[in-house]
This record gives sequence, C-alpha cells and structure tokens, in this order.
Amino acid sequence: MTLLTVLLLGIMAQTPLQKATFAGGCFWCLEGPFETHEGVVDVATGYTGGAKPNPAYEEVSTGTTGHYEAIQITYDPSRVTYAELLDIFWRQIDPTDAGGQFVDRGSQYRSAIFYHNAAQKKMTEESIKALALSGRYRKPIVTELLPVQQFYTAENYHQDYYQKNPLRYKMYRSHSGRDDYLQKTWVEEGGQCKAISKDNLKQCLSPLQYEVTQQCSTEPPFNNAYWNNKREGIYVDLVSGEPLFSSKDKFDSGTGWPSFTKPLDPNNIIEQNDTSAGMKRIEVKSKKGRSHLGHLFDDGPKPIGLRYCINSASLRFIPKEDLEKEGYGKYKKLFETGQKSKGF
Repeated sequence: MTLLTVLLLGIMAQTPLQKATFAGGCFWCLEGPFETHEGVVDVATGYTGGAKPNPAYEEVSTGTTGHYEAIQITYDPSRVTYAELLDIFWRQIDPTDAGGQFVDRGSQYRSAIFYHNAAQKKMTEESIKALALSGRYRKPIVTELLPVQQFYTAENYHQDYYQKNPLRYKMYRSHSGRDDYLQKTWVEEGGQCKAISKDNLKQCLSPLQYEVTQQCSTEPPFNNAYWNNKREGIYVDLVSGEPLFSSKDKFDSGTGWPSFTKPLDPNNIIEQNDTSAGMKRIEVKSKKGRSHLGHLFDDGPKPIGLRYCINSASLRFIPKEDLEKEGYGKYKKLFETGQKSKGF
C-alpha cells in the first residue's frame, strides 16, 4: 500500500463535519460560548428564515424581512455532539420569550432552532421536552423548531464582534439584561445553587425541584428529565453538586424514574428509614446537600438486587465529555474502555 493510498484512506475515514443553526437574540452574544467549545470548528453570524436574498443588517434590523439574527456552527460530531450544542444554547437564552431576547425586541431577535436533518429534529424535540419538564421555567417554552433555510453570512464587522470590540460588547451585554437573567435562571454555570439555606433554595430552584428535594415530594413517572436518558456521564446533587450516580449503573426499571444499582460514591449517600405514606421504605438523601433523592428498593437486577429509585428533579446530569470542565475530571476514567463503576 502506497503512502498516498494511506493518506487518502485517512482522509476518507475522518468524520464529516456537520452544521447547527441557532437564533437567540443578538448574534454577538452567541458566538463566544460556542467558539471556545472543543469540537467546534467555526461559528458564523448571519441571517436566516426570511424571504429576501442577501439581506443587509440595516434591512434585517427593521424587523420587516422575516429574518432572524442567527449563528451557524460547523462542528466535528466525533468531538462534540449535537445534544451538547443544544445544552449550550439553552444556557444563553430565555426560551419563554416570544417577542425577542432581553433588551432586543422584534421578530429578528426571536429564538429558534433550525434543524438540518431528521436526527437533529428528533434530538431538539426531546431536548425541548426535557427542558419543559425540568420545572426551571414558569412559562411555556416558545423557542421555535424550524427546518433549516438559506443562511446569509453577516457583514464582516459582525463576525467575532465580541473579540474585535470587547469594550463596546461588554457594555452592551452588561446592560442587555441577558447575564442577569441567566445568572438567576441557572444560578451559576451548571445550575448548581450557590447557597443551601432554605430561603436561597426557594429562589434558585424551580417549584418542582424545591418540592422534591426539600419537601420529599415525588415527580411524575415517565414525565421527568432523566428517566429515559441514555447518555454516558454522572448524576450529581442539584443543590450541592455531590457526585451521586453513574450512567454505568443506570438501568431501565420500567418504573418511569431514573434507576441505579448502586451509588457512584457511597460516602455521599444517606439511607434512612421512612414510614411516611403508611409504608416502610428506605429514603435516599444526599449527605452534604441533604436533598431528598428518592428511595431504595430490593427489586433491582441480580446479583446486587438493589434499585435506587431517584427523582430527576433532584439531579443534574453531566455528560462524560464535560466532566473535566465541570470539575469532575477524576471520573473520566470511569468511561474509558473496559472500566467499570467501582465508586471513588
């Protein structure tokens, strides 16, 4: 086999790049969060969704052309998944605002996801459903899901505006209301509460999350964020961030709640008798956060035979690709080939 053949086969074996298109208000604010993510090759600002070919910024900004300010991402799916891009997108916008985004009002600033294929459409539908079920928002999700349309790259001075004009960009962003909203909605990167007092928890948790973690309520089966989540990663306490469970130990119990055969770190779990509701059960709580997680049963798969039946509303899921940046790097080895969950 010649060297040229080897090189050609190597090129052919490379994963083809894919595209994702998102609209979330001022396109200046969407570039940075994606450009710095591993696997993202390029992010372009532009216009899409309107009828007029090659629109100029001055035309789009009037709100009369039907275009959205948007970004188009070129990414390597072997290094970053479309689901991860969706997660980043949701953390940049207010998906309940139908009239624009923050200080920017008008149809050109609406939020939308333009799917490029059937797989992206399905993943987006699932992501929207999970977001709605998370209880994070009091109003319905109105971000539109639309088939991809012609994308027109914006003028050169709009590309990487946050880098070319950092002072003007920071001034605009600080007064736009975006950061204040995102901080209140997600509290801090990852959505983990900074303080664990009851008063602060009421402010940073959704009503459902508060009822489950603090008042020992139970969320509906088959109608929660993680019961059918099949991605690899770990589950941590929504309140304290304690590592609790691994996807390696997750199984389909048929109950409609996330179920695990064992904890990721037994030292972060409290098991105590629960005689509420006229039943004798074992309640499962987090040690540091004191969050109610769910209950422990003895009808799990053999040989262990345990089923940790956990509420999604008590958890935050961290994909294996994000473990390092989220501060859980020591768990990366759990997802290396041949590794099994042993607890840490």
